[in-house]
Amino acid sequence: MREGDRNIDEARQGEAIQIESTVLNHSEVGVKSKKLFLESYGCAMNFSDSEIIASIMSDAGYSTTKDETEADLILINTCSIREKAEERVRNRLKGFKRYKRKNRDLVVGMLGCMAERLKENLLEQEQLVDLVVGPDAYRDLPSLVKKVNGGQKAVNVLLSREETYAEISPVRLDSAGVTAFVSIMRGCDNMCSFCVVPFTRGRERSRDPQSIVSESLDLFNRGYREVTLLGQNVDSYKWNLDIKGNVKDPSQPVVRFAELLEMVAEVNPELRVRFSTSHPKDMTDEVLHAMSRHENLCKYIHLPVQSGSSSMLKRMNRGYTREWYLGRIAAIKQILPGCELSTDIITGFCGETEEEHQETMTLLKEVGFIMAYNFKYSERPKTLAERKYKDDVPEEVKGARLSEVILHQRRYASELTQKMVGKVYRVLVEGVSKKSEDKFFGRTTHNTVIVFDKGDLKPCDYVNVRALKCTTVTLIGEVTTDKADA
Repeated sequence: MREGDRNIDEARQGEAIQIESTVLNHSEVGVKSKKLFLESYGCAMNFSDSEIIASIMSDAGYSTTKDETEADLILINTCSIREKAEERVRNRLKGFKRYKRKNRDLVVGMLGCMAERLKENLLEQEQLVDLVVGPDAYRDLPSLVKKVNGGQKAVNVLLSREETYAEISPVRLDSAGVTAFVSIMRGCDNMCSFCVVPFTRGRERSRDPQSIVSESLDLFNRGYREVTLLGQNVDSYKWNLDIKGNVKDPSQPVVRFAELLEMVAEVNPELRVRFSTSHPKDMTDEVLHAMSRHENLCKYIHLPVQSGSSSMLKRMNRGYTREWYLGRIAAIKQILPGCELSTDIITGFCGETEEEHQETMTLLKEVGFIMAYNFKYSERPKTLAERKYKDDVPEEVKGARLSEVILHQRRYASELTQKMVGKVYRVLVEGVSKKSEDKFFGRTTHNTVIVFDKGDLKPCDYVNVRALKCTTVTLIGEVTTDKADA
């Protein structure tokens, strides 16, 4: 994600996956003899992985650079969730060929989900890269680079049931030092029929909770004031339980996601905690009650529904119905009054009828999401949908339905933002506004961006801000000593 301001999810608004590249640079790495240019695409997990990669390569003698032309090693951390994503990466790699003509020692590598999916095809047929490394093989990067320097192509895309990179201290690649990603688990055991992630990231495995708490504490002690706990499905986090749900070590506690949330929240009340992404079939009331007990557990939940039609959800293999999803929404509103929600919507999935699409529209109106990330279905290789269903919704119909969803969401978001005007919010100062050097921006607990005068403030401060006016989804306010309403 990207997060223009570090909120990667917001950068995805209006498209299946809005891919943006971020050139990574960090002064902590120090001056080394070789230069690494590292570029990331796709989801928050990829950006978190890039910090692990930077740490591994720093130990191998590489410092990061913003200038791709001076790099000895170029690594592209990729996303494979949509065909458009892969096309963007291919075009980028073709552009790097001109650097190789000038520097024959330059090594270009592809990492991540696209690398795992395409494997040797990238090396042999397309000849766009020198090395290909999957999400579970980053520890092998230094030896693979040496292999390439010795005149060979290199590939390692083996998936692991154990790898979590738990003991690797990520190189924080955002010099702002306000918010950070903390990966709590890897892989996914859900087999949604449209999704390629289980094939590119492997089975679920969770990190030791104490390593997560230690990383969060270290971030707080270094000045960070917000962490986002990451997983493909954070609600299925579990520690000290085997795949069948049996306790592994009776002398050790069982930790599920609700307990983990409280452990991280108790690091310090001044450390905000967010998480992404939840799965409707796995979100428990215990998680909601944990959020209600800690003010620093942000009152914002991203709960992807994908479709408002039970028949569509069955074809998508989502594991819940429309009624189940609405039951989860009702529980959130009862246990966490005022909690804001966002979601994902796929339009034009295999066999979608107009009636099924309209069920999605009525669900959007019934729930009222502060934000929706709207995707037009893109068939991906190896998925159940590719094998079992026909991609039979015409592109123009997919596009028209996507436009209808986006139009509704913009209207609703604008109306909701208008209702926030006049209220006072506790805001974490994140940095300088994109549109004015004289203003800062921050986010409320509900993930709403608010812009205000700098004054004597600095990033990582907490401040109460009264919303005076708004754009479609952004508040403009003034700092106040009044008590926060939310």
